[in-house]
Amino acid sequence: LEELDWCLDQLETLQTRHSVSEMASNKFRRMLNRELTHLSETSRSGNQVSEYISNTFLDKQHEVEIPTSVPKEKDKEKKKRPMSQISGVKKLMHSSSFSCAAIPRFGVKTDQEGLLAKELEDVNKWGLDIFKIAEYSGHRPLTVIMYSIFQERDLLKSFHIPADTFITFMMTLEDHYHADVAYHNNIHAADVAQSTHILLSMPALEAVFTDLEILAAIFAAAIHDVDHPGVSNQFLINTNSELALMYNDASVLENHHLAVGFKLLQEENCDIFQNLSKKQRQMLRKMAIDMVRSFVGHG
Repeated sequence: LEELDWCLDQLETLQTRHSVSEMASNKFRRMLNRELTHLSETSRSGNQVSEYISNTFLDKQHEVEIPTSVPKEKDKEKKKRPMSQISGVKKLMHSSSFSCAAIPRFGVKTDQEGLLAKELEDVNKWGLDIFKIAEYSGHRPLTVIMYSIFQERDLLKSFHIPADTFITFMMTLEDHYHADVAYHNNIHAADVAQSTHILLSMPALEAVFTDLEILAAIFAAAIHDVDHPGVSNQFLINTNSELALMYNDASVLENHHLAVGFKLLQEENCDIFQNLSKKQRQMLRKMAIDMVRSFVGHG
């Protein structure tokens, strides 16, 4: 009891200057500040998340200070970029990677071709191990899966797509998926593309779709999450992000994935639809847009 009385006396003494609740709040804010600082430094979108948590859930009078780093060159470039330019599109050099005669068996160079071949035996089945495909392909699962599917369905020949152009486009597309995004990355895109291929091969759908519709569906699957930042539409809207401003808060990510996917077709030796007629190209674009937009809210 004497010890308890002593503790109460100490608390009363402290309360003459600071209330216990205020002290606890300050302690919590210091701890939160440390965690948010760590998040800002280790995550691609961590600084945005930190600011959002601070602005949304904390009292403005006692706001946690989120450290702001010195503007990087990349940030300066973003500010200079006109709104008409699609963000996320990078200038990459894959155009001279292969000649038509030198394209590897599965579209990419790998020293584990035998193991990759074994896994790709299941490309027409459910249960394909997409993580092993990624491992054995040198982290090029999307390029390998798409090249295998297009060969299986003879789409390169049907639509006169040069093999080197196809590989160049796929590598460029794959490089615009972010490896530091845990879910919406190139492995996920490859998985969705292969799943789409399987669904379109179901007996119930045999002879239902035209080759152009199949081409559009598999293309849409490949591009449907390209340049995904790892946050949701609502987060982008709530933080007044550049993407939300660009697309007027409407299906922000889906519109961005489409814009990047189609923009990449304009890169050097990337136009895999160069031999489609104008009507075919318009139809494919419309179908791909409808399909990717249908992914709104899919997670």
